Amino acid sequence: MGGAGVLLLLLLAGLGVGEAWRPPKGKCPLSCSCSKDSALCEGSVDLPEILSPTLLSLSFVRTRITQLKAGSFLRVPSLHLLLFTSNSFSVIEDDAFAGLSHLQYLFIEDNEIGSISKNALRGLRSLTHLSLANNHLETLPRFLFRGLETLTHVDLRGNPFQCDCRALWLLQWIPTVNASVGTGACAGPAALAHMQLRHVDPKTFKCRAIELSWFQTVGESALGVEAFSYQEEPYIVLAQPFAGRCLILAWDYSLQRFRQEEELSAPSVVSCKPLALGPRLFVLAARLWGGSQLWARPSPDLRLAPLQVLAPRRLLRPNDAELLWLDGQPCFVVADASKAGSTTLLCRDGPGFYPRQSLHAWHRDTDVEALELDGRPHLLLASASQRPVLFHWFGGRFERRTDIPEAEDVYATRHFQAGGDVFLCLTRYIGDSMVMRWDGSMFRLLQKLPSRGAHVFQPLLIAKDQLAILGSDFAFSQVFHLEPDKGLLEPLQELGPPAIVAPRAFAHITMAGRRFLFAACFKGPTQIYQHHELDLSA
Repeated sequence: MGGAGVLLLLLLAGLGVGEAWRPPKGKCPLSCSCSKDSALCEGSVDLPEILSPTLLSLSFVRTRITQLKAGSFLRVPSLHLLLFTSNSFSVIEDDAFAGLSHLQYLFIEDNEIGSISKNALRGLRSLTHLSLANNHLETLPRFLFRGLETLTHVDLRGNPFQCDCRALWLLQWIPTVNASVGTGACAGPAALAHMQLRHVDPKTFKCRAIELSWFQTVGESALGVEAFSYQEEPYIVLAQPFAGRCLILAWDYSLQRFRQEEELSAPSVVSCKPLALGPRLFVLAARLWGGSQLWARPSPDLRLAPLQVLAPRRLLRPNDAELLWLDGQPCFVVADASKAGSTTLLCRDGPGFYPRQSLHAWHRDTDVEALELDGRPHLLLASASQRPVLFHWFGGRFERRTDIPEAEDVYATRHFQAGGDVFLCLTRYIGDSMVMRWDGSMFRLLQKLPSRGAHVFQPLLIAKDQLAILGSDFAFSQVFHLEPDKGLLEPLQELGPPAIVAPRAFAHITMAGRRFLFAACFKGPTQIYQHHELDLSA
């Protein structure tokens, strides 16, 4: 009976059990000793045999009971005390104590219990003393104590509790409950072994995880994907060179899937960059061989239509396009990868967008990234011929500021902000892709990640999760998660199944309260994944 022995004798006396033993009304099993309002059972006993509805206390000591099923004590609703000591059962099922609304004392000690169902104690609204001491419990289910508002004493000592995410709710409950709790010590993990539960800080636990799972496939390969909002409704646009179009997708609220909304004819398109200005919508379609176009929709009731051809002598082989704002005006910048063309800044002038500046001529730029540093607009250009070069907006034009050291053979760059710092993801096809951080004067190397056929290293902020996806042409694309405490990207998961083939761009969008990731693939269809948050303490 352990530490509850003396308490039990006092309770039995208080319940009037000190009288001479005599059979209660109804049948008393041969393996039990009974008085008018109590029974103590040992050895082989069958719970349904306990028939007296007037019992106040019932004890099972060293019995061969194998399990406590739902409704095991419906025939003894008047119980005030129930005790199990040194029995062999290992599981307590939901509603095992149903009907015991008057039960005040429940002692389940020195048994072989390894698990308790979360609703096992449901309905015990008068319970004041609960002991689960000296069992084999490694964890307790969340909400086990829900509805037990009258508890004053809880004893959990002597159990091999694993102080991991499964115990988080318990660690948070202990200091808030209006009862004395004997907690015992952690049996694991090793770092917390032998530490008293009440001394474990629940704030150090990381019990939230995220997962990206496949949701939908969009046929035709794509080189680019962009999310945008128009008239307070979110959309996705895909650059599909082989289909010769910019494909706009919308959410179908009936089917709960993405559907085609509109398509723009754009042969050999490499990038479709949207811009919404009130009721007007523009889409820049960057196309090979001098065919880049600007499409426009003057109002929501009209469809998109070609508005102008963009810099046909400068944009011969565009590879990337970005949107930025300069002096309050929207501009596009298009990276050109041809020797005869040049990366071009196009700003709004009247109804259209026209060249304002040529940048980095003869350098065959593969990527452009617009970012803000020190409160000023900047451009970062990556090219096949030199290290990435940083330009800053000064005097109404972009001027070269610096390059990025130790960053040769960079195909593309993307930036993100976290904790007040600006980080840079640099993509390298073979070798190590890199993560850098701005120190106020230049970007400094922070982390290297092995690359195998990478064309994209894309940071994405989805909900409150800062992710970065390193695409690969030869292996699974890898998703990383920024660990705030370390300031480093840590592996989260491989993207798939289905595996994405030659990814070139990623984008995320929120639709109807659900978060989605789009993966545009050059050698396969676009795949859509849904972002899920997982509670590991559940």
